[in-house]
Amino acid sequence: MVLAMKLFLVEDDPSMQAVLQRTLSRRGIEVTVCGNGLQALEGWTQAHPDVVMLDLTLPGMDGLLVLEQARKQGLKTPVLILTARGTVGDRIVGLNTGADDYLPKPFDLDELEARLRALHRRQQHAAPEPAENMLRVGDLHYDKDSGAIYLRDQVMELTPRELALMRVLMGKPGHAVPKERLFELVFPGEDSVQPEAIEVVVYRLRKKLAQAQVTLMTLRGLGYLLKAGR
Repeated sequence: MVLAMKLFLVEDDPSMQAVLQRTLSRRGIEVTVCGNGLQALEGWTQAHPDVVMLDLTLPGMDGLLVLEQARKQGLKTPVLILTARGTVGDRIVGLNTGADDYLPKPFDLDELEARLRALHRRQQHAAPEPAENMLRVGDLHYDKDSGAIYLRDQVMELTPRELALMRVLMGKPGHAVPKERLFELVFPGEDSVQPEAIEVVVYRLRKKLAQAQVTLMTLRGLGYLLKAGR
């Protein structure tokens, strides 16, 4: 039995609420409605939705602020912003705040449904939540079973040496790992490689971690450490 998608709709226009709830329900989507920004976070938490559809202009609290606070609280539900603010600048702000998609008003109901279902499918195929077989530092997590490192829900594209270095540092978050030890693990048995080569790996990793909420630090005389936050 396939369970219906659960949608949490945050929209203050009663007529828009009614149309969307009626239309999407007929299409097999379970819709929970909220019309106030101040109540949105509590409703979001209680509804346990698969997707959130969020208007930006809301009474009590602006939709972007709702989204920002939700992400800070660790709510990872995919979010489709639905708004009359249709400029490119508004779209960029919304996506940078943590939205997954953006549809300006007026919109086509078939396109809206397609976008909602695409977000739902993406969520179903996202990386699993870290468990005992995973290590987490900031918004990174390392799946010991697959050997992959994820930045949020996306697998990072790392070379074997970058991956080896990250595995070591993620195993000891906030603790310095000596440069010599890292070299042994990243370049095992490679006598022709100079110890300074580890610095090149670290340099490349820092570029790839630019969007992550982690810091790869150099501690002179001690080595390198990875810590959450910037």
